[in-house]
Amino acid sequence: YFMLKHDAITFLACFLNILHHHMSLMASVLTFFGTYCVGLKQKHVGFEWGPGDILVYETNFKLQGPGFPFVHVVRKDEDIYSPILRKLFNESHHIFVGLQNIKDDMPSKNKKPQFVSVSKNYRSVIRACMEELQQVAGMCLSCYCVILFFVEAGILLLHLLDWVRLHKADVDEKVREVLQSESPTHHHAYWEVVISFVLQGRMDEARQILMKQANLQPASRPIYQLMDSLLQKMPIFNPGSTQTLTEFDVKWRHWHEECDRYLQDNSFASNRHLETICKILVGDEDTMLEHKELLGTWYHFLVSRLLFFHPTVKPSELHYYAQSSMDMFLDSRSAPEPLDSILLAAFEFDLHQVIKDCSIALNNWWFVAHLTDLLDHCKLLQSHNLHFGSNLREFLVLEYASGLFSHHSLWQLAVDYFDHCPEFGRVYLELQIERVPLETERKALKVLRICEQRQMNEQVRSICKIMAKRALSNNRLGSALSWSIRAKDAAFATLISERFLQDYCTRGSFSDLDLIDNLGPAMLLSDRLTFLGKYREFHRLYGEMRFTEAAKLLLSLMTAKIAPRSFWMTLLTDALPLLEQKEVNTYVHNAELQRPIYNCFSHGTNTVEHTAEEEV
Repeated sequence: YFMLKHDAITFLACFLNILHHHMSLMASVLTFFGTYCVGLKQKHVGFEWGPGDILVYETNFKLQGPGFPFVHVVRKDEDIYSPILRKLFNESHHIFVGLQNIKDDMPSKNKKPQFVSVSKNYRSVIRACMEELQQVAGMCLSCYCVILFFVEAGILLLHLLDWVRLHKADVDEKVREVLQSESPTHHHAYWEVVISFVLQGRMDEARQILMKQANLQPASRPIYQLMDSLLQKMPIFNPGSTQTLTEFDVKWRHWHEECDRYLQDNSFASNRHLETICKILVGDEDTMLEHKELLGTWYHFLVSRLLFFHPTVKPSELHYYAQSSMDMFLDSRSAPEPLDSILLAAFEFDLHQVIKDCSIALNNWWFVAHLTDLLDHCKLLQSHNLHFGSNLREFLVLEYASGLFSHHSLWQLAVDYFDHCPEFGRVYLELQIERVPLETERKALKVLRICEQRQMNEQVRSICKIMAKRALSNNRLGSALSWSIRAKDAAFATLISERFLQDYCTRGSFSDLDLIDNLGPAMLLSDRLTFLGKYREFHRLYGEMRFTEAAKLLLSLMTAKIAPRSFWMTLLTDALPLLEQKEVNTYVHNAELQRPIYNCFSHGTNTVEHTAEEEV
């Protein structure tokens, strides 16, 4: 599982580079609390938690005196408001979901290629994000981690070199500056570019730049050709070839001895720059440390040191070289930064310590959540049960998803993360989904669909009631009725139905006819809604001159007594023109329906008189 470990871990380590420029937020928050609270003296600080921030304000519990205390907004997850990082969150979400779909019962040999593919997808997304950050910021990212490759000797160094070349982007910028100048060989950064290429193992590019100098100095061409020969002959391990690691090691040692021989013979003594390059080729650590500004970080120094001193380094030996490289590179007065400790723990393969240190040092849960999830799927991380019942993987994924819910669009990604937390995911989702602001009906429908798909009936009713009340307050009766039917709220449906009937009495016509005409079985939700639907059907039959059917329906509404008492006189008024129709009059007499009509008339009259007395 060496290759599996490599792909499970390495893709995420470079995300530390992206988060480094956001770490100042946490420090600023702590500084704010420290300085603000010190200045309060005997006063108090009040605060109010929000979904993604905290409101902090000064209070001394005195009600007298003018003025109002300042209110400060302290955000918890500032990273989610970065456009570039939002792109990372969106892309990594799809990879995360795909990883969850890998079946547990699949044989290990079949899972391994899929885990490797997932890891490569993560790394591709991170790399694209890092390149875009470099373009936006106009400078390279500070490298605070190194990719861990849990692979065999030989291949390990190749991946470390690839990582250095990716993250030390200022070399390419400096090359363009040199080559675009009027005289590249006389540019002040010419030799810096050549040495930077050598330190990164980019020998072909170093040779191309060197030949420009050789063409201008015919007298010195022999020593330039000699250096060109050494750079060209430097062995690089090729995992795709038939060459064994032992054969490569023998070949590399012969080349290394040749470089050392030329150095001892003072073959490059006439040119200090070439002599410096030769010292680097033989792995002279003091010479490398003289170019700290070109290396930038101790882990770049580590990679260059391994390249020219021990290219067949094994993963188990990395910790020794990492610790010694950091001690040699950093000043004795310089204290290691948190991310240095993370790297050292990673070189020791102490994955739990890496996760712990990252959780403390970083103000975003993206890194630890995705790292732990992938390691858990690869069975490379011993799951620790926490005191409240959830394991480490679920806890970190829940924390990350909770942070996404405070964003106006990223909250949709969080739903899938909660879905794949079997123990507490649903509880978290039920609590968080209720906090999503429903600014528009489109967003409300989106939230509603999520709840319906997961059979979250209580949340469905809550959302529908909120939208129904909002629509009613805006006098949008059709929308209000639709939401109340969806919520199966009989009381609210009754209230809205009465508003429809009142509106009809005022205007003489119904609004939202499409909705009322297509109520279907939904009209059975309440008696008043049933009356509204049937009364509208009566008007439709009357308009189609189907008078007998209209009369039957109207009489059934009278006898069922589901109409509001205030509406009975309206029903009688509707009955008068029907009685003038011969077929209707005959039907009424034959069916002996005079008494129900008379009773309705009596009740309607009493209702009108009672209403009049109340008005007086």
